[in-house]
Amino acid sequence: MPEEVLFETESTQSRTDVAQYLRTVADKLESGDPITLSAGSQSVTLDPPTRPVFEVKAERETSSSGRSELSVEFELEWKEGEEGRDGSLEIE
Repeated sequence: MPEEVLFETESTQSRTDVAQYLRTVADKLESGDPITLSAGSQSVTLDPPTRPVFEVKAERETSSSGRSELSVEFELEWKEGEEGRDGSLEIE
């Protein structure tokens, strides 16, 4: 299935700013409100279902020069019109 990017942005932020973005998303999820992402002329509004699939991934990518880049990704995923599956996760 082809992928269509609806919104994408990347910038260096302080830990505090990142936490605030995540907190805003968490508040929207908890209240059941749609989430609007906007940067410059880009904007998209998404309305996750009550039980989306939540994926957490930690990665290490090593370049040919031997330098490593670490990342942690948080992803909400759902099929339009469907609810997600059950699972368990702990974040400490």
